[in-house]
Amino acid sequence: MDLRTEKTERSILNAFIGLRAQKPLEKITVKELCEKAWINKSTFYAHYTDLYDLSDRVEAGVVKSILENIPHPEYLFIKPREFTRELHAAYGSQGALLGILFSGAQSGKLIGRLERDLKTMIFDACPQYREDPAAGILFSYGVYGGYYALTSNRDCSEDEILEIIGEAAQRIAGMLRQPYAAKIR
Repeated sequence: MDLRTEKTERSILNAFIGLRAQKPLEKITVKELCEKAWINKSTFYAHYTDLYDLSDRVEAGVVKSILENIPHPEYLFIKPREFTRELHAAYGSQGALLGILFSGAQSGKLIGRLERDLKTMIFDACPQYREDPAAGILFSYGVYGGYYALTSNRDCSEDEILEIIGEAAQRIAGMLRQPYAAKIR
């Protein structure tokens, strides 16, 4: 990518994040974004189909960054407590951006995208679980349950929440270990 294109994309991204911090995606216009980014509409449309395309790409980049910050995806099945802490730290690496991009009507998109991409990453690291319906169900249950337990219980200390979620993840993983005990050890 040449320097001009890189500067344009950075300008669009900064303008978009600035606008998203102020208002919901549905209230932002291309015209407004272009004015803030100091570009023409034709330049915007040369890079993106519409604002939802831009938003989707930015969200995908943030989720990718979260996943890149999980050093041991295989821990989900063999050391679930440690995995819970690694996942929480990975969320933290994108904290402010998560609050901006996945707010309002977009709030449910984070966990759905994260669950899908995390499942791919986990099953690549632990392929013996890929075709096991129980693993998929328990994985989804753990990811969604852990996420909503964390975000819905902000009145508790973060360490207390992570300890309880980690214990729940440990028990869920225990449900899978029975048929796979020989493969895991």
